[in-house]
Amino acid sequence: MNDVKHLAMPALEAGLDEIRKSPRDSGVLKLIVRRPAVDARQVLEEGELDLAEGLVGDTWNMRGSSRTADGSSHPDMQLNIMSARVIALVAQNQNRWPLAGDQLFIDMDLSAENLPSGTRLAIGSAVIQVTDQPHTGCKKFVSRFGLDAMKFVNSPLGKQLRLRGLNAKVIQNGVIRPGDAVIKI
Repeated sequence: MNDVKHLAMPALEAGLDEIRKSPRDSGVLKLIVRRPAVDARQVLEEGELDLAEGLVGDTWNMRGSSRTADGSSHPDMQLNIMSARVIALVAQNQNRWPLAGDQLFIDMDLSAENLPSGTRLAIGSAVIQVTDQPHTGCKKFVSRFGLDAMKFVNSPLGKQLRLRGLNAKVIQNGVIRPGDAVIKI
């Protein structure tokens, strides 16, 4: 998995047209990844979303956050969601998608214009809500996908399009599966 060469900025920017073709109102859940421990990943054929736990079996609720006063898990950051088109570009191989650290990969326009904070999305029998918490890359993202990938997703345009993704929380328990429609409600 580590023999993939990181893409340079011109190659990343060349992928913007494909990313901008993402569906706006109804997308598709492409991949579910649970993080059972630090740097561990499990690709799921079915996931359970829970109001208290987020993605059941994920360690979100044990990781803590620098964005809470007491360092506990941030309730508006239960789910990290990334565009399937963006991760396909930066990872170059679907086997590398889980390295991004996100739990849900969706083929949908994740831009702030299309999915402002408060937007609800139905996935399978669950409903999630986009939150106002920014989702930015970290040093692990740089090591896995390259410095240009980090600069690409965190550029002014990258932030507007939410190329690094978005945060969401569960507002209705339910079961989700890859292939499920993701519908704005």
